[in-house]
Amino acid sequence: MWTAANRKAYERQGLRYPSDQTDAEWALVKPFIATGKYASPVWEIRLRAVLDAILYVLTTGCQWRQLPKDFPPRSTVHDGFVRWHCDRVLARVHLALYQPARELAGQEASPTAAILDSQSVKSAAKGGRASTRSATMRARRSRARSAMPSSIHSV
Repeated sequence: MWTAANRKAYERQGLRYPSDQTDAEWALVKPFIATGKYASPVWEIRLRAVLDAILYVLTTGCQWRQLPKDFPPRSTVHDGFVRWHCDRVLARVHLALYQPARELAGQEASPTAAILDSQSVKSAAKGGRASTRSATMRARRSRARSAMPSSIHSV
């Protein structure tokens, strides 16, 4: 529920874009990203800019080539995204932030239930997208297997 205290806590003023991280958010994510040779203060500034650019793409849905010019080059941002995804850094960040957020909301750390709608169950039973199409298409009649001579088909 939005109260005056909540609004102040989630205020994003002073940031270039709404998707940019606050200092408190960066402090939570930094231990996962700025490790090893990237732990120096110079690298932290670069990594934070790359993460801000990734969050911008994910928030706005824009294409990599349409990143604003005040972010690092798109190849650098995309390479960082791919590297962190392949190294499972993003999954570890998600898990580390997701579980405490659920506990703060008064829920168990990991969900205990799932919701399935009838359409998901139908497509899964048929084997997914590929077989759903063939199951809903009308059967074609083959002229080669017909008992009628081909001369009658053309009439």
